[in-house]
Amino acid sequence: MSSPQNTPVIVVRKKRGHGGHHGGAWKVAYADFVTAMMALFIVLWLLASDEKVRKAVGGYFQDPTGKGNLMGTTLSGTGDGLALKREDMDNLKDKLQQALQQSVKLERVRQNVQITVTAEGLRIELLEDEKGVFFESGSAKPTPNGEELIIRLAQELGQLPNKVYLEGHTDARPFSGGGDYTNWELSADRANAARRIMQAHGLRPDQVAQIRGYADQRLRLPQEPTHPSNRRISVIVQYLAAPPESSAPAPQTQSPPSPVRLAH
Repeated sequence: MSSPQNTPVIVVRKKRGHGGHHGGAWKVAYADFVTAMMALFIVLWLLASDEKVRKAVGGYFQDPTGKGNLMGTTLSGTGDGLALKREDMDNLKDKLQQALQQSVKLERVRQNVQITVTAEGLRIELLEDEKGVFFESGSAKPTPNGEELIIRLAQELGQLPNKVYLEGHTDARPFSGGGDYTNWELSADRANAARRIMQAHGLRPDQVAQIRGYADQRLRLPQEPTHPSNRRISVIVQYLAAPPESSAPAPQTQSPPSPVRLAH
């Protein structure tokens, strides 16, 4: 029998390495912190921006795909999106004015173009002078400058969903050509000539809603009825109509009235 001193002792040693992997929790926390800081900077930037920028950012989050009422419309061809509703028509006005300032070809006629936002829509007026800027004097034939501007307008306005009106106006001088041709025919013919050019260079066939010839009945300067700026072509971009209410209640049918008996 062996003595206790000779009994072998087995020692099991466990290897201890470095601490195990701590996981990615710190990465998630750091990402949340960076996102929060970015959101804070965006909010501070929006607070310091003007109203147009805030509307643009708000519009993006309402329609991030840009497939709503957004259409590219700049004469310089940048393709910026504009929602041509009533509240955003000012943006189109600014874009057209900036494009006129940047276009070298249209530099000579820039001062004869007036763009205003009215109750009817965006009104683009091509104002004549004594020599005739957009149409030859006493004629419905456009000048080269007039045709160039009308084509450029058509190329841009044709990208919009909005309907377009075209108006022709004259001053109070009677038409000097004689015969049955008067300022009524001249104003209507000039508006129709602009319509033909615009539809040949961008406007859709169904985009022109009306052609109007006013002669001298809507003078731009009533106190100066013979002023040359009363002779003008007006292009009106209508506001987009509100979509019909899909949830509108159906009209209630009334029962037919009971017959009336006549006493004999």
